[in-house]
Amino acid sequence: MKIGSEILSSLKISSSDRVNKAEFCCSPRTILSVPVVGAGLSGLTAARDLINAGKSVVVLEARDRVGGRVLNAHLANGGITELGAEFVGPTQDRVLNMISTLGLKTYDTYNVGNDVLWHNNTRGTYFAGASGIPPLDVPSLLQAAAVEEALDSMAATIDVSAPWTHPSALDWDGMTFGYWLNSTISLSPARFLLDLFSTSVFSAESEELSFLYVLSYIASAGNETLVGTVERLINTQDAAQAQRVEGGTQLIAIKLAESLGLENIKFNAQVRSITKTSDGYDIGGNYPVSAKQVVVAMSPPLASRIEYYPILPASRDQLTQRMPMGSIGKAIAIYETPFWRSQNLTGQALSDDGIVRATFDNSPSDASFGALMGFIEADEMRQFDAQSEDAVKAAVLQDYVKYFGPEANNITEFVLQRWDNEQFSRGGPVAYGPPTLLTRFGPALKQPVGGIHFAGTETAPYWTGYMDGAIRSGERVAQEILETN
Repeated sequence: MKIGSEILSSLKISSSDRVNKAEFCCSPRTILSVPVVGAGLSGLTAARDLINAGKSVVVLEARDRVGGRVLNAHLANGGITELGAEFVGPTQDRVLNMISTLGLKTYDTYNVGNDVLWHNNTRGTYFAGASGIPPLDVPSLLQAAAVEEALDSMAATIDVSAPWTHPSALDWDGMTFGYWLNSTISLSPARFLLDLFSTSVFSAESEELSFLYVLSYIASAGNETLVGTVERLINTQDAAQAQRVEGGTQLIAIKLAESLGLENIKFNAQVRSITKTSDGYDIGGNYPVSAKQVVVAMSPPLASRIEYYPILPASRDQLTQRMPMGSIGKAIAIYETPFWRSQNLTGQALSDDGIVRATFDNSPSDASFGALMGFIEADEMRQFDAQSEDAVKAAVLQDYVKYFGPEANNITEFVLQRWDNEQFSRGGPVAYGPPTLLTRFGPALKQPVGGIHFAGTETAPYWTGYMDGAIRSGERVAQEILETN
């Protein structure tokens, strides 16, 4: 798989640069203003702002590429497809600005025609339009709409920077989203829609999520002038799935990395320890450095796998012990053409059954080949985490045939990404909050510990879990450091 090869050739460190933990004490160390741990969008953004302010910075990345959970796959037909984050939309101001600044272009997600609904073992099609409402019975649709309105109303009262300060925070954080749905929804088709919202947005079952966390996440789907809504999270038109990036979203990270100067990024540079010294921090790992301050731009559960000396405050450690990653995979079937378009289908399907329960048309803007992308999420992903790729492929294609007909079997290539099995991700799209996490430990999510500063999309007030949130977190943490120096 070719991933930013022009960068990798310049940035990969040789095996001679690697040291084990025992050798760290005697290894030469680079002295810096700020090392940044992680070359995802949050880490690269923090590095950009710090370098622009005159700081000496190196980005230490455990993988052999940039992007984190943003990843392009290069196909046998010469095209690309995205294995990680891929959509952008209105109010995602930071990522849209970065795309423009880096000279990249966006195009509309294919959304022409009818969507597919597979429900109660029956296939139907419907025109979703801007509303995205599937053809269920009227009482169920009315109940689902009332629930969505209630969620939006409660979310609008939340301080996105400190949801744990809400007057109802203890009550909301003490129950799961599933418990609230049980007490609110009586009709199973309406419940199907809300459970699909849970798995599609969080890659977690509704019983796993704190109700406060869900409300704060909805609230984050906006910006400083527009409040977040459920609709903005789940819809395609004028919502979070509205557009894609020409050439794939990993180009954002690749172009941003190039703008930093290639000498400022080190690959295969896993950080294993961060040790407080009399005048700063020693960073132990494959590329040892010393610095006054450190940025850890990683998801909370992965950041906890670094050894800290002295240990971090209990509140931070307790938070990271309780904040798991969602379970997610993406399965992309490649075809000679996007055949579903001739059937007046968007390539989008919703389902209450199978391994894939939400799909999108992932074809390029010129439709030079067809690509159907399916999300594998939550319990379905866990069921297939340990199975062979052939078993996953067979299950996925069985679903695609149900949704789009027998032509869905005629693939030219099949690409699978199981983020649960990625060593330096262990899931996605975001680390989520189970019950009581936010009210007990929420402030520790982005609170610096001495000179250690925490970034990552989980810490963003707006578009938590998205590329925009990752960029916002990088900007915040860089500003924290610059304000103290």
